[in-house]
Amino acid sequence: MRNHLFVLAVLLGTITATAQTSGPYSFSLEEAVTFALDSNYTAINARRDIAIAIKQKWEATAAGLPQIDATLGYTNNIKQPVSLLPAAAFDNRESVVSTVEDYFDIERTDSPTPAEGFIPVTFGTKQSFNATATLSQLIFDGSYLVGLQAAKTFLDFSENANEKTQLEVRRGVINAYCSVLLSEEFVRIFTENRDNVADNLRETQKIFENGLTEEEDVEQLEITYVELETVVQNAERQLIIAQQMFNLALGIDIDTQVLLTENLDDLAESNIQLELMSDALNLENNVDYKIAINLTEQRELETKLEKSRAYPNLFAFVNYGTSAFESDFAFLDAETPWFQSSVLGVNMNIPIISSGARSARTQQAKIAEEQAQTQLTETMQSIKLEYDTAKSNYRFSIEVYQNAKKNLNLSERIERKNSVKFVEGLSTSFELRQAQLQLYTAQERYFQSMLDLINSKADLETVLNTPALRNN
Repeated sequence: MRNHLFVLAVLLGTITATAQTSGPYSFSLEEAVTFALDSNYTAINARRDIAIAIKQKWEATAAGLPQIDATLGYTNNIKQPVSLLPAAAFDNRESVVSTVEDYFDIERTDSPTPAEGFIPVTFGTKQSFNATATLSQLIFDGSYLVGLQAAKTFLDFSENANEKTQLEVRRGVINAYCSVLLSEEFVRIFTENRDNVADNLRETQKIFENGLTEEEDVEQLEITYVELETVVQNAERQLIIAQQMFNLALGIDIDTQVLLTENLDDLAESNIQLELMSDALNLENNVDYKIAINLTEQRELETKLEKSRAYPNLFAFVNYGTSAFESDFAFLDAETPWFQSSVLGVNMNIPIISSGARSARTQQAKIAEEQAQTQLTETMQSIKLEYDTAKSNYRFSIEVYQNAKKNLNLSERIERKNSVKFVEGLSTSFELRQAQLQLYTAQERYFQSMLDLINSKADLETVLNTPALRNN
């Protein structure tokens, strides 16, 4: 019952996802994650994989349940075959021929002897119709029992694979959402920088025209302006690409308009959760560990399957049939006689000698099982390393973010001071340009540090499987 309800939910979810692709949309980060878990293309197919696994489980179960097959057959002997019977078996001597050639009127003899003669005979009717139904039942087969276990293991694997897909979708949406916000910030700040330099350039041009500054000051600002204009244009193109990638992660048309309701600063601050680094790693909650366990179980079952091939298997069957024979097609007439038949039987297949083939297959399966155990051990160590790395990266990203924030404030102050000095003639255009470049670099590092902070937290949560996204 639970499996059928799940399949229905998958189908309804697919219909809902299809209906949700018209837009426009407005999302917070959590709303975007929730939407993507339902509509992301990979997530939809992962749920379909579970539906397939449920059907495969029933397929494996049904193999041990009663099977009924029916056959219908109609035959029309357009040219009926002729058989020759020894004449000695009959008293009617007038129809005797001596050889096959004599039947075709080639050198007929007048008085064949009984020992040499044959009689041409046609057996059966020209047309026949038969119908047969067979009921078969598996009584014992070791491979069937193993197949049931394998189907359950495959279903578990599909559910774990779906969980991994959800975690990856969540991480991808977080990255894509924040990348759009980052691109928007770059467009905004680069545009502001360009406009500020444009204002400085106009003022400096007027001062130069009045002979109060050197032409080099104007040229330095022109260089900075041209560079910023190029940067702004590129940032605008990157924003479009980031928005399309975000739409793709959501599972909607890439040209659909989407409004993001959160900003990068608030998200960065809310993602500083030092208590997350104190959470202990529970391997049993990690989806990669669960998938590795599934692989080990699968290899164990393959070993059991090869061993089960040495056991006998037992089948029972009963069939019932009816046949009719006519010279003309009269099988639908009520007067046509139908002849009944029925058979009950039991078949046992007993493997005796395989010349070592079964043993070789069993040994191969055993080696594969040992490989899976080794891979499980490697996976456990890799997960521990991934956890330590993610935790270290998260702590480092927090530190980088905090330092970048301080450096940005310092760079803004330095740039403002140099702008005032330049206007007052106390500093050169070269010194102003250096302060501006330092500010632009600090801005990029600050915004990038916010994205790195949010992504590193998502990486750590993925290892810890927090929050758990598995559908129960």
